[in-house]
Amino acid sequence: MILIAKIQMMRLKTLSLLLALAAFTGLAAKDPVKPASLTTMSFNIRYGTADDGTNSWFYRAGAVIAMIEDQKPDIIGMQEVLYEQMALLKDYVSYKCIGVGREDGKKGGEHMCIFYNPKTVKVVKWGTYWLSETPDKPTLGWDAACKRTATWALIKHKESGKLFYFVNTHLDHVGVEARKNGLSLILDRIGTMNKEGHPLILSGDFNVTPDDATLDPLRGVLRSARDWAFKTDDGITYNAWGHKEHESVIDHIFVTGFSSCPVFEVVRKPYEDHKYISDHHPVKATLIF
Repeated sequence: MILIAKIQMMRLKTLSLLLALAAFTGLAAKDPVKPASLTTMSFNIRYGTADDGTNSWFYRAGAVIAMIEDQKPDIIGMQEVLYEQMALLKDYVSYKCIGVGREDGKKGGEHMCIFYNPKTVKVVKWGTYWLSETPDKPTLGWDAACKRTATWALIKHKESGKLFYFVNTHLDHVGVEARKNGLSLILDRIGTMNKEGHPLILSGDFNVTPDDATLDPLRGVLRSARDWAFKTDDGITYNAWGHKEHESVIDHIFVTGFSSCPVFEVVRKPYEDHKYISDHHPVKATLIF
């Protein structure tokens, strides 16, 4: 009797172990919850009326279109976009676009465009302001050589339902005070508009390198995707059409409110036999909510 009882007990333990193993295996077989990710890009496309010889917009427009369709970011902050360039891109890429001209708030001059994939994200609201003492109307700020703007948008990530802000800008290439004060204005506006603390992306051509003091006010508020990314890329972003003496790192993506940044990349891939699709390489970051 004692032997039979022991055998039955062993069978019960074996059955319990098999059931536990089956349950564990069943759980492991299920797909783990995939974190919601967002791919963002900053890209100075070089204004379309520049006389750049065989690098002029007429010759490389197709290469820019090919890059966008190949890389497929969810959202792109573009700089130096003239209205004609914006209209052409909208006709040939599967993206929508927001932004206004810096000269008149309509079609005049360069646009700080935000192109976005309507399949993956939805723009809830957006606007543009000028980096000047009078930001709500087209004006030149401080010691700037050009009118400068920032375009912002509150955006919904369709897969996760999460909201985030995107801000795209181009700081002045001449005015030191304009860069400093323009960035201060952007940070003030971010603080005012993002009371809820949504994740936020600030992209653009800042016309300063990562170690420049102009960026100091950002460091305690936002993270550089280049520095934060698990897999990063320390390559130059301003390629100057191959004139190495002018190469620099001046295009940036700064973020806050995301849980991680797996990859930051400088996109150097040639398209349609163009080694350079602009005098700036696009920069791209993958972000996890």
